Amino acid sequence: MKLRKTAAAASVVLALTLSATACGGDSGSAGDEPGGGAASGKNAPKLPTYKAATDVKLDSKVFKAAQKRGKIIVGAKADQPYLGFQDTSKKRSGFDIEIAKMVAADLGFDAKQIEFKTVDSGVRETSISKGQVDFYVGTYTINDERKKQVGFAGPYFMAGADLLVRKDEKSITGTDKLKGKKVCSIVGSTPLQEIKKPKYGADILELGKYSDCVKQLVDGQVDAVTTDDAILKGYAAQRPTKLKVVGHPFTKEPYGVGMNKDDKALRDAISDALEAHEKNGDYKKAYNATLGLSGSEYTAPPALERY
Repeated sequence: MKLRKTAAAASVVLALTLSATACGGDSGSAGDEPGGGAASGKNAPKLPTYKAATDVKLDSKVFKAAQKRGKIIVGAKADQPYLGFQDTSKKRSGFDIEIAKMVAADLGFDAKQIEFKTVDSGVRETSISKGQVDFYVGTYTINDERKKQVGFAGPYFMAGADLLVRKDEKSITGTDKLKGKKVCSIVGSTPLQEIKKPKYGADILELGKYSDCVKQLVDGQVDAVTTDDAILKGYAAQRPTKLKVVGHPFTKEPYGVGMNKDDKALRDAISDALEAHEKNGDYKKAYNATLGLSGSEYTAPPALERY
């Protein structure tokens, strides 16, 4: 395997704007675009750019097929502010989008050669195993059950399940206060499996998109939304006068890049890319200019798990 690493060549200003539309907007946005806080606009932290490597050689069928077609297909989320978001102009932004760009660049693909495909949580394994995406970056928790179906590079971030509630909510202060409460979560997510446990006593609503759960919360149809705290902080930052995160994570969710289970060459190459961009500072810059704007403080990524 020959994989040439490249450092960031320049910086661009993160353009995060606030769109004052009604709930249920385009692209699963729950109505708003990400941004609008004190750090937005000209004072926003700058995103790195990633120069595509050249002469990359990799003994991977997935990689060779991508080279032949001249683009790489990346599965992502479209309704997670600051993580994986698609605005009304179809522009993608967020920390996971930056992770995808870093990886693609080290594989030899620049940003214009990335085709992002929105894939919901419940069909991630199917999309990967059927070859509908070359790899997937979308708040995808690594666990042993999923490793039976897909491969993972990473983890590149550690999240934890938490609760999103309305700003004026007083009674829900943690998972021990969920008995009889209506809680929304996402089909295919690990927080959904956790919150279903009888010990919580919650009445569960399962939906396909995070933005749909948030809309139900804003409209008063559910009492709380549960998923990873990183995702919830993005929604709270969108609507700081209406929503808040309880702030007591009750699981650990190590995020990884998903791909074909048997493609070790691609898995190793992606792990190499994650390591290289953490070392050269791109990772931290990307974090601060995306997820960091939601109020989530930067922490170094967990140690890579190579297998």
